[in-house]
Amino acid sequence: MPRVPYVPADLAEPADLVAAIRARRGGHLLNLDRMLLRSPPLARGWNAYLRAVRSELTLAPRLAELAMCVVAVLNGADYEFGQHAPLFVKAGGTDAQVRAMRDPDAALADSALFAADERAAIALTIDMTRHVHVRDDTFARVRALLSEQHTVELVGVIATYNMVSRFLVALGVEPE
Repeated sequence: MPRVPYVPADLAEPADLVAAIRARRGGHLLNLDRMLLRSPPLARGWNAYLRAVRSELTLAPRLAELAMCVVAVLNGADYEFGQHAPLFVKAGGTDAQVRAMRDPDAALADSALFAADERAAIALTIDMTRHVHVRDDTFARVRALLSEQHTVELVGVIATYNMVSRFLVALGVEPE
């Protein structure tokens, strides 16, 4: 049960904002959107920022979605995991990897199931999510495998989806 009621699914105002969110979502509002729309300024900024993170980065979508899923598991954000696990598979991940991500520490050690860049992304996600401070050896693993731009984008994705998961969990946003 959400801690604050959602706005109605058929919300029409503010028209430009609702239309922009619906356009990004394929015509409908998710429960996350319906919660964000309790504060139109927050929803407006969130929509613009998340649109950039979701569709304008050059980081491989497989690595971005992997990081989003691991953040979700670490933060107990089932809603987030449910939204992003199918996108991870669509981006080239496997169902076996999705199942394995439910235990990020085991996934980190599984070189048969996860490639080196995926394990580096998992390590970075664990460090950033659990500890905030990233260990030097973790960062070195990422830098050995990713360009400067992709490193910055991966850090940005992890930071962003920590924000998303904390919003979802704190407000009790439910899966559709």
